[in-house]
Amino acid sequence: MDLEIKKDLTSNWFKLLQNAICNDISVLENKKINFKSTTWKKNHKKDEGGGEFRILQDGKVFDKVGVNYSKVYGKFPKKFQKKILGASKDPRFWASGISVVMHMKNPIIPAMHFNTRFISTTQQWFGGGMDVTPSKKDDLEKKDIHNTLKNMCNKHNKNYYKRYKKWCDQYFYLPHRKERRGIGGIFFDYKNDNFEKDFEFIRDLGITFQILFNKIIRNKINKKWTIKDKEIQYIKRGRYTEFNLLYDRGTKFGLQTGGNVEGILMSLPPLAKWK
Repeated sequence: MDLEIKKDLTSNWFKLLQNAICNDISVLENKKINFKSTTWKKNHKKDEGGGEFRILQDGKVFDKVGVNYSKVYGKFPKKFQKKILGASKDPRFWASGISVVMHMKNPIIPAMHFNTRFISTTQQWFGGGMDVTPSKKDDLEKKDIHNTLKNMCNKHNKNYYKRYKKWCDQYFYLPHRKERRGIGGIFFDYKNDNFEKDFEFIRDLGITFQILFNKIIRNKINKKWTIKDKEIQYIKRGRYTEFNLLYDRGTKFGLQTGGNVEGILMSLPPLAKWK
């Protein structure tokens, strides 16, 4: 398949998914609060793409939720070229993706993260995943999330779930705390087995994330919570912040490739605490 067709297919899907997820969020908020949308350009002097990030804050359901779409291209800085697959000999790149981070008003509802992307250098690959970070333990919910992800993965390859779950557990880990960020999910990178099959998997993951976040939120939206529950959530958000600023590869990639700073840091919670 022609590379330009691959770029169109993936970037159009990520944009479509951004619209669909934002519509779901709006429905959950009974359409009483709107997203603040910001479009941005990577380089104002020449065409190197850009994107749009949408943030909704202080809702009935969400303290803060961000849905970011991007399509950028250009050349990697020299210090960054050796770190990226296929960029050491030719620094040109193209990348498109969607990322979603949800921080909930009700601390009984877990924070949720999802992203998928397609990157092209002299090689092309998909990356992404989804994971869940509760501040209150819920073993039944954890089991349901992982069973849903496992069933989705098994439709594509029986080895995906075990491999990508392990990758997620290892990736979303705070070594300085010696603890995981949350209850995991799946995570993968450099996925370039077969474009058509990989793209089908990427689309299925996006739809699965939609199903899961709607189900989780609707199951718990009316659950009562206490000030103590909220304080525990704030501490957990502190851990979330530490990971995203110290270790997250997406944060580093975005900042080092000239992405929009506010869009990249939209994953940070509106309020966090440390003991």
